[in-house]
Amino acid sequence: MHEYSIVQALLEQCEDHVKDNNAQSVAKLVVKIGIMSGVEPHLLETAFNTFKEHTVCDGAEFIMNIQPLTILCNQCDTSTELKEIYYCCPHCQSLDVKVTDGEDMYLMQLELD
Repeated sequence: MHEYSIVQALLEQCEDHVKDNNAQSVAKLVVKIGIMSGVEPHLLETAFNTFKEHTVCDGAEFIMNIQPLTILCNQCDTSTELKEIYYCCPHCQSLDVKVTDGEDMYLMQLELD
């Protein structure tokens, strides 16, 4: 499960932000997870809740925003948020598309105490 290594990196980022801002702990943590990121939200949440104990995130609220796949058509210049994973422009049926969102995971917000 690579979610454990993701949580480890996330906790390290949080510790750095707490230290850099002379804070004591993290009260709230918001992440954005693209549906094509390869991250399983349930497993990530379980791993976070398991490994946050005795860290700066112990007691932190963990919020996950799931980002759908968004494509930009290179033919008709239309941006579309897809409900299904299908790399085809729904407007002109072109396969010449570029993924613009939904493939990554980001730490979006930290609320520090």
